[in-house]
Amino acid sequence: MSCSICVQRNTSGSQSDRRSTPPNRFVTERRPASCHEDIHKRNLFAAVLTLTLLPMKLQQLRFLAAVAQNDLNLTAAAAKLHTTQPAVSKQLKLLEEELGVSIFVRNGRAFTKITPAGERVVTYALRMLREAQNIKGVSQEFKDEGRGALSIGTTHTQARYVLPAVISQFREKYPEVEFHLHQGASEQLAEMAQADRIDFAIATGSQNLFGKYVLLPCYQWHRRIIVPAGHPLAHVEKPQLEQLADYPLVTYVFSFTGPSSLQDAFAAAGLRPKVALTARDSDVIKTYVRLGLGVGIVAEIALDPKNDADLVSIEAAHLFPVHTTWIGFARGGLLRRYMYDFMHLMAPHLTRKLVDRAATCGSQEEVNALFANIQLPVR
Repeated sequence: MSCSICVQRNTSGSQSDRRSTPPNRFVTERRPASCHEDIHKRNLFAAVLTLTLLPMKLQQLRFLAAVAQNDLNLTAAAAKLHTTQPAVSKQLKLLEEELGVSIFVRNGRAFTKITPAGERVVTYALRMLREAQNIKGVSQEFKDEGRGALSIGTTHTQARYVLPAVISQFREKYPEVEFHLHQGASEQLAEMAQADRIDFAIATGSQNLFGKYVLLPCYQWHRRIIVPAGHPLAHVEKPQLEQLADYPLVTYVFSFTGPSSLQDAFAAAGLRPKVALTARDSDVIKTYVRLGLGVGIVAEIALDPKNDADLVSIEAAHLFPVHTTWIGFARGGLLRRYMYDFMHLMAPHLTRKLVDRAATCGSQEEVNALFANIQLPVR
């Protein structure tokens, strides 16, 4: 089935009608996947044309992005751009004069915050820089498919227990691709994504923090209960929440921006967990369980049969819901061949065809529907 753009090219509209369409008009209507590439090219062209019509320079936008991404620290931004602080200040002042709005609130020479108008300018600047990078990436893709850079933001559990094997295989195939791994909580990963510091985010839950990302499900996992060998729960095959509530718990840091399935499970049973300690690092949790601080609750993927043989691992799938780990990328961003291959290594069901279909979806709900009938592996 052809979309309206294809039909107009072949069956409708005079030559003069087509000439009357503004050349810098962005195409935002949803289209079938077959026309996505054409729409993307037209959007790229519009972005570049817009740049040429304005007196601002791409370098000024880079300066603006660097300042915004370095917490308004001019010294740090200048260092990142390999230039001087006065040069950054001068270019940003010129940009404000050209736009006719103040982007920053100043206290002397220092920037204290971004103005409401500045927030919108920064958002569009990051988008235009990303599109400019996409154009550059197209040429790099055809010149050398095996070179480039890949920046990933993920949690400690994924970085420590899942990604080593994936990255090892990836490096064998793409030894010339620079790999950058950033660790953090979901809230920190969302900040990296918002600032375009990463190509991929890999996490579990917290999907609401990644509004501009396309999130693809990779695999599912369950929690496990861990205790020292001499603990009273060590010989209980399937403990109940009432039994867990009798002991202090050592588990992951709860989300500050969304619900916690662990807390929700206890609340549904009319119980309140005794949380002794929370940590982002599974190894830290296991360390304090060994010290007798409490009963540990960790991801099953974080347990090593050899290194954790001194701990007793107990099933908890009957107590807590299954979790889904996803990989996400910016909607509208350019995916190079090695990026598709990385996703396929991470989750074999993520073929290039399926990823491209997901990228054309207009919302995350449509992406979720696309994967509704796909059986995800369980780790």
